[in-house]
Amino acid sequence: MPGKKKPKNICIDPNSDYFKPRGIPLSELEEVVLDLEELETLKLKLEGNNQTESAKKMNIHQSTYQRIYSRAILKISDALVNGKAIRIKKGD
Repeated sequence: MPGKKKPKNICIDPNSDYFKPRGIPLSELEEVVLDLEELETLKLKLEGNNQTESAKKMNIHQSTYQRIYSRAILKISDALVNGKAIRIKKGD
């Protein structure tokens, strides 16, 4: 039985909600939904933080950080390889 969700520190506030392939209307595209916690892991990695530093900044365990980061990479890879739109789900 899963425990209570631990609050995560999310500092990113993206300016955009969608990224999509050029020249194809959004209504014709499948989409991949990227959560804010997934986007935060990507931002921290881009800033040069290692897994330990990133996990501390998000107030989560390293294994949790790695799972979220891996999920984000898979979603972005799917969108790029298969020509899907990426929607950023702004959360709670």
